[in-house]
Amino acid sequence: MELIKRNPELIRLPGLLKARAKLKGIWEFEVYDKLGRLISKTGCHNIITDEGLDRLLNVMLHATTQITTWYVELFENDFTPDGDETYDVPGYTICTAYSEETRPVYNEAASSSQSITNSANKAVFTMNASKTIYGAALVGGGTDGNTKGDTAGGGTLLCAGKFETAQPVIATNVVNLTYTITASDAG
Repeated sequence: MELIKRNPELIRLPGLLKARAKLKGIWEFEVYDKLGRLISKTGCHNIITDEGLDRLLNVMLHATTQITTWYVELFENDFTPDGDETYDVPGYTICTAYSEETRPVYNEAASSSQSITNSANKAVFTMNASKTIYGAALVGGGTDGNTKGDTAGGGTLLCAGKFETAQPVIATNVVNLTYTITASDAG
């Protein structure tokens, strides 16, 4: 009601308050042993951060330069993202206990049916220590977007999600991570 009080012209626009776009992201997390056998699987919906939403709007409508490469990261503390997180202050503890030299690239296919995913090219982490993984995030841009654990490079934290079930991993486990984001007119 406060919105209508401040903007009485909205009353003359039927349906305006009902129409809204919706973005929904889903993580799928798979853990394999050193022989390639699936040993656990979980997933979750995630939150698109305020920083991520601002970036999307600015790229689409304000001529801000697009981030062309996004990276996947894991987090290792029991943290539930709420949208206030940023690249510089993610709120979670970034996991760097994997053998790859850099963060895995989010290698997505072109969108189809208002959905984009990396399911054909999952992000892969070869774990090199025992950890409990609680969630994942998508980051990009800045000066060090591909650097494991970076929070000082001025990038963007697009989204983050806490898994339904925390996942223990050990050295030699291989983690495959899929991220799918769907856009819809929730009107």
